[in-house]
Amino acid sequence: MLNIVTVIQARMLSTRLKGKVLLPLLDEPLLIRMIERVSSTKKVGRIVVATTTDKEDDAIAELCASRGIDFYRGNPTDLLDRHFQVGIKYYADAIVKIPSDCPLIDPRIIDKVIRYYEACYRKFDFVSNLHPATFPDGNDVEVMSMEALERSWLEAFKNYQREHTTPYMWENPSKFKIGNVEWETGLDYSLSHRFTIDYYEDYLFIKRVFEELYPVSKIFRLEEILRLLDNKPEISSINKQFCGSYWYDNHISEIKNIEDYLRKKHVSQYEKRRNNIVA
Repeated sequence: MLNIVTVIQARMLSTRLKGKVLLPLLDEPLLIRMIERVSSTKKVGRIVVATTTDKEDDAIAELCASRGIDFYRGNPTDLLDRHFQVGIKYYADAIVKIPSDCPLIDPRIIDKVIRYYEACYRKFDFVSNLHPATFPDGNDVEVMSMEALERSWLEAFKNYQREHTTPYMWENPSKFKIGNVEWETGLDYSLSHRFTIDYYEDYLFIKRVFEELYPVSKIFRLEEILRLLDNKPEISSINKQFCGSYWYDNHISEIKNIEDYLRKKHVSQYEKRRNNIVA
């Protein structure tokens, strides 16, 4: 049986919304609400919060310690190193990467991606639901072997490759065997629905969803969120203006010189899809 370790990366000094992981959701910090959802899955194994050595992140470490949650403190900007060091510390065979800005993530989607990785073990080095993405933004799951993580840790040198952990893998299909899990509905809500948190409006949206659904079902599902938004479209409008924003936008100057594969498959494809949504 594979030793799977799930890493939730978290820090206080987020670029756009500082302290977002400790914002309150129904009397608990956002990070705790997210861990509650991730913990309800069947396949995640050990859950570790990977935060930084910055003094500001003492609050995250203290919260984890007080709740009996495993945590690791590492490099503030090199998340690739943080994930690799967690894998080494806990003797992982595979690492599951989940950002802390996904408090609405559906546990069944996490299990779906991990099960696919396990079923195709040794066939793929890296499996995600992001290349291409089809689920609503904020259901991000990436699974990688420790061998693939170590190779990336040794070879990746661009800032964005270190900061975002996995780009070196999916930018290099000649070096890594890549698998992807798409939404079985055949729909693509990745740019039209935003369940992640980067802006205060995102927080207001997520807070409203929790207030509506949590009292009825603590681990509410993606379908329940979508049904809520259909019934109350005013909730979707809270953060609609940020749908389609993507971390690539902040790294174009560094990315522009990489191989043609990346430019065509990821940047151009993303811009085309975003323009369709805006239109």
